[in-house]
Amino acid sequence: MKTEVFKIGGGELFAFDGALSRAAKIIKRGGLVVFPTETVYGLGGDATNPESARKIYSAKGRPSDNPLIIHLAKPEDAENYTHTSPLYYKLAESFMPGPLTVILPAKDTVALETRAGLSTVAVRIPENPIARRLIELSGVPIAAPSANLSGSPSPTSAKHVISDMLGRVDMIIDGGDSSFGLESTIVKLEDDGTLTLLRPGKITPEELSLICNVKIADAVTEQLKEGERVLSPGMKYRHYAPHSPLALFDGTLSEMLDFIKRDGVEDIAIISYLEDGEKIKKSLPSADFYPLGGRDNLEEQAHRLFACLREADGKDYKQIYAPLPSTEGVGLALYNRLIRAAAHRIIKPEK
Repeated sequence: MKTEVFKIGGGELFAFDGALSRAAKIIKRGGLVVFPTETVYGLGGDATNPESARKIYSAKGRPSDNPLIIHLAKPEDAENYTHTSPLYYKLAESFMPGPLTVILPAKDTVALETRAGLSTVAVRIPENPIARRLIELSGVPIAAPSANLSGSPSPTSAKHVISDMLGRVDMIIDGGDSSFGLESTIVKLEDDGTLTLLRPGKITPEELSLICNVKIADAVTEQLKEGERVLSPGMKYRHYAPHSPLALFDGTLSEMLDFIKRDGVEDIAIISYLEDGEKIKKSLPSADFYPLGGRDNLEEQAHRLFACLREADGKDYKQIYAPLPSTEGVGLALYNRLIRAAAHRIIKPEK
């Protein structure tokens, strides 16, 4: 398949309506378009078209039991595809457009293949203006998982997408780097008026709890149980992973460096905080260091995480190490992505 790559830079968005109209026509005829969002790049197709959903799964190499999020231009557009509720609109008033995905009972207007056979569907209204304009011009909800090969780190720039998706999709829209860099927060509305957090993101449990009571699903921090049904993307056992093995260290930097020295593995990489770089290079000069961001700057860490994993993935390391994040605020999203990337391998220092 020949893939057209179109870059949208500065200036008025409507100046690019010609290219976005071409992209919308591709969506409407059942093709695939990669587009930027504030979280990660999305691999988009018509959510009402079963064949489009099949193409998405095929392009990603993604299991078809892993449901897709549908992207809409406005919160009220959800009425056409789901059964909404007052709680949905409370969430919409506070967090939409933005990086929040809400799971709602689906209507038959959403293809069964898009929702992986479930009676529910995940709905999001992206904040990125390119994404919203593409949805408006398409006139259909756009089903879009992250635009990467299944299991690998999600793409936060066009070069990541081109590496994975060139020749697999009809068009790639290059809209620059994603502003946040981790996928959206996903919540499920419960019958008792509470929320269950299924995937953490920029919208934190602390912020959601200002709207209603929030329960954090076990799968956010633990392995998915054998045979447990996937209710949202990102709940699989190993996800976001580089090809080289990744281990997380639950301890201080000094303890991690001592462990690595004792372990004796060569050809390693360390993903850690900016402040750690000098000490790492002094203690382990042969190790490659990938700066994640400032120790106290969780937003910078979120923005850099997938880029770090992809950069490290470009070399054939025997082992990659990274610190175990906290689970406070946005830290919970970093923790969630990293434990899946590491297949839940956590090393604790010897006491």
